[in-house]
Amino acid sequence: MNKPRLIVTNVLVFVVTGLIAFVGVPFWAFSYGFDTTEIITTVVLFFVTGMSITAGYHRLWAHKTYEAHPVVKVFLAIGGAMALQNSILHWSSDHRVHHRHVDVNDKDPYSAKKGFWFSHMGWMLREYQAESYGDYRNCKDLLKDKVVMWQHNHYLAIVLAANFGITALLGWINGDVLSMILIAGVFRLVMVHHVTFFINSLAHIWGSRPYTDTNTARDNGVIALFTFGEGYHNYHHIFEYDYRNGIKWYQYDPTKWLIKGLSYVGLTKNLRTCPEERIEKARLAMQLKYASQKVSKLPNAEEVMQTLQHEYDVLMQKMTDYYTTRKRIMALRKKHLLKSMERLELDFKYKELKQSLLLQKEKWLKLSQMEFAFS
Repeated sequence: MNKPRLIVTNVLVFVVTGLIAFVGVPFWAFSYGFDTTEIITTVVLFFVTGMSITAGYHRLWAHKTYEAHPVVKVFLAIGGAMALQNSILHWSSDHRVHHRHVDVNDKDPYSAKKGFWFSHMGWMLREYQAESYGDYRNCKDLLKDKVVMWQHNHYLAIVLAANFGITALLGWINGDVLSMILIAGVFRLVMVHHVTFFINSLAHIWGSRPYTDTNTARDNGVIALFTFGEGYHNYHHIFEYDYRNGIKWYQYDPTKWLIKGLSYVGLTKNLRTCPEERIEKARLAMQLKYASQKVSKLPNAEEVMQTLQHEYDVLMQKMTDYYTTRKRIMALRKKHLLKSMERLELDFKYKELKQSLLLQKEKWLKLSQMEFAFS
């Protein structure tokens, strides 16, 4: 089978920037060195451009997980162009196709099932999407976005101005244009490329699947450390409209913190989150599935499985009762309809259900751990 034609421009960009980053920059560092200002500028631009992809291209435009002030949108559009990963419109279109047809080799533009290299960057080197390139019917909302279309229509000019103009200006201010372009321009660009490409490749092969096993996406806290919080990819692929990837307070997700932080000063709003009940039920369903697979290997598998299923069903019912009561309390409080006695009774029921749910969770956890010990 003949392979599609190489996209010469993309190949040249990756080869030339890669050689400069991995050969030219170390040679320059050994021969002339980089000063503190250049290193700090590189780190700052690494986060600015990388998070323009994660907070902008990904969570704002591709998934519409929140709304942003026009100033924020322009900043993220310029930062995203500086990351050199195509326009917002094209990137978002590809990504929406990826989510709709994840792991389907002939439809997912960067299917992980075609291998690490393909999903990491191989998909960008050949005309695999020649027939659908430029088809933005899945982005009708973005076609109406003035910032998106401004960036799309002037993409090349913005890329050149941002990558060379900004770094050259900073270099001129610091007294060394070439050094700044080398490290804060090219080296930073290559680093951002590969850490964000890891979201499509490494985050689909390394890690756990606590929420769903219907696709290859994984949760991995290590990957999150160098992908601006995008390493909690299993969660993202089942709850893609949540502005968070790391939902726990201790999970490293600077993109989430940026979006939330901007909301405090009115620059972002309508941050979308998945209901806690749905998250909990998805996680427990996977625990049941994994436990069932282990139990099937036991000599008394049928007996243990009945116990496991019973405790799971009880847990689900307690969870439904708890969240139903909590929703009722919140709704009534919003409408100021709770009378003092009714409020006391409902609050007592809520606390009772909460305690009962916690006890059932502990029982379920002990049972699943016992099952693992037997396996």
